[in-house]
Amino acid sequence: MLQLLTFLVEKFSLIFQLKIFESSCLQREERERPVQRAPHPPLRRGDLLEVPRSLFTHYGIYLGDNKVAHLIPDILPVLTNNNKLISSVITNNRLILGCIYKCATVRVDTLEDFAYGSSILANRMDKMMKMQPFPSDCVAQRAEKLTGPVPYSLLWNNCEHFVTYCRYGSATSQQTEKFCECLKSIIRDQRSVIISGLLGIISMVYFGMAPATTLLTVLIPFTLWMAG
Repeated sequence: MLQLLTFLVEKFSLIFQLKIFESSCLQREERERPVQRAPHPPLRRGDLLEVPRSLFTHYGIYLGDNKVAHLIPDILPVLTNNNKLISSVITNNRLILGCIYKCATVRVDTLEDFAYGSSILANRMDKMMKMQPFPSDCVAQRAEKLTGPVPYSLLWNNCEHFVTYCRYGSATSQQTEKFCECLKSIIRDQRSVIISGLLGIISMVYFGMAPATTLLTVLIPFTLWMAG
C-alpha cells in the first residue's frame, strides 16, 4: 500500500512539475531582465507573445497598434451571431465551454485584454525552435489571414500551434508534448494496472456487480497492461 501511495504522489507531482518548472523559468528570466507589463511593452509587429496562465501558457502574435491575434476557445459564436457580444472579453466560462465543444476563434484583441494582467514575454520561443522565424511582417500577415472561427483541440490545434505555424511555418506545441510524455510515463508504469484494478474492485463493492462496473474493472487494467 505504501508503494501505491508513493506511486500516486510521484505521478501527480510529475503533472504539476511541468507548470512549476515553467513558472520557475519565467521567474528566473524576469529576475535576469525587466519584463514590461501589458500596458507598455516594447513590441514589434510579428512578435510572438506569451503570458502565463493558471495551468498553461497562452500565446499570440502581435499585429502592431496595440493589437494581438490569438487562438482561444469560445462557445459564444455557437450560440449567437451578435458580433458586439462575441467581441467582448472572453470569460473563463466561455473558454471552458469552448474547450468542451471544441470551438475556437482566432481573434484580435487589445494587448491589455490578451495579457489579462499578466507579464508578457516576447519571442522567447525563438531560442527553443530549430527553425528560423519568418520576417516580422510576414508573421503578422499569416496571423491576420487566419482570423475567424476554427476547430479547437487541446492536443492538436491550440494557441501554441497557431503561433508556431504563423512564425515558423510548422504547427507544434511543446506544452502538449510534455503533457503527453507525462501520460505515457503513467501508462508505462505497471503500477497503474494495480491501482486501476483496485479502484475497479472498490467500485464493484460500493456500487455492486453491475455490468458497467464489472466491464470497466476488467477492461481498463487490461488496456493499461497491453499499452505498457
